[in-house]
Amino acid sequence: MFLSKLMPLNEAVSKLNDNQIIMDKETINIKDSYMRVLAEDIKSYYNSPPFDKSAMDGYAVIAENTFGASNNVHKTLKVIDHIGAGDHSDKEIHDGEAILIATGAPIPKGANAVIMSEYTSCDGDELSIHSQVTPGENISPKAEDIKEGQIVLKSNTLIRPQEIGLIASAGYNEIKVYKKPRVKIIVTGNELVEPSRDVDTKSKIINSNQYTISSMVESTGALVDVIHVYDVYDDVKEAIDNATKNYDLVITTGGTAISKGDVVLDAVDELGEILYHGVAMRPGKPAGAGVVNNTVVFTLSGQPVAAMSQFDVFVRTYLYRMEGLDYNFDIVKRESMLKIPSTLGRTDFIRTYSDHFHAKHVLNRGSGIIRSMVEANSYIIIDENNEGVEKGDMVDVVLFNTMNIEGL
Repeated sequence: MFLSKLMPLNEAVSKLNDNQIIMDKETINIKDSYMRVLAEDIKSYYNSPPFDKSAMDGYAVIAENTFGASNNVHKTLKVIDHIGAGDHSDKEIHDGEAILIATGAPIPKGANAVIMSEYTSCDGDELSIHSQVTPGENISPKAEDIKEGQIVLKSNTLIRPQEIGLIASAGYNEIKVYKKPRVKIIVTGNELVEPSRDVDTKSKIINSNQYTISSMVESTGALVDVIHVYDVYDDVKEAIDNATKNYDLVITTGGTAISKGDVVLDAVDELGEILYHGVAMRPGKPAGAGVVNNTVVFTLSGQPVAAMSQFDVFVRTYLYRMEGLDYNFDIVKRESMLKIPSTLGRTDFIRTYSDHFHAKHVLNRGSGIIRSMVEANSYIIIDENNEGVEKGDMVDVVLFNTMNIEGL
């Protein structure tokens, strides 16, 4: 099954949006939550800090007792107690008194500042002050970071190390997150073989797509399995049928030409529904997608660069949204260092190397030249309504490292 007319990119994306699936939720320990996506609001059970605490090792004092102290003018106070981390003092500080205090320990009653140890000297219980402090200095106030009952993180937030710390401070050791999508990659092609030093280069090609696409799936935080199926209709059909019943998303690579019939698209068409096949974009024109057993099937090109571009444009966004993330390209502006022609009605994704200011090089456009993806670090996106860009024009650029889940 194939369509002879290319579909505009935004129309293909709209069809995917209409068939977007969101993963169910699960409860996990926060130690396993790195790069997962919250499926609930986090409302703090506690104030953080739960009390006024010392921000320094030093002495809790009445700030006014230190006024006028300097290297030349010393003030003397009496040390009446000490407070270690995890301890507290029942004593109240009065004029002329101080309490030795550790970082993080609760401020004793009567004190309104902490003077750092570096500005003091102590002989027994006699403390000499060499500097002055102001009220509130070196004290972290109660609830400075988090207030009890406050929503500190909203659902659909990506959990990084700093979010883990905030969740823990709010009193949670378990949280609800979206499940990771389970993705099945079906690589088709009679000519494909595993990497080896003994490949029959007269007729065989190393199956690189299974490695590039599976690692791209992993870069979104999803789980992946891969199988290789020969171009036999019944085998391809059975593989797609089984995969769509047991996985959350299915990706095929190979056999997506739009100029003739194809076992992959024919199988999807017989088992379910074709959403699109053939998109006005470059590279990746043969991109396709369908729905089988209520599961989206992306049919990617067998050409490595086309398959990677198709993944970035369609699959990456779909996977992130399955995980609860409202993902869109992070587009930055760069000055093009050369003229780049394009064609009206087609969206171009040009492999390029960009620095902080310029899009410097346009790399080989061949959809099979995988080395060009290694040498590139970004795409220039030329909109379908644009016939190209001139040297010196500001262009839309998407940096590769902003598309991986760690770069979001």
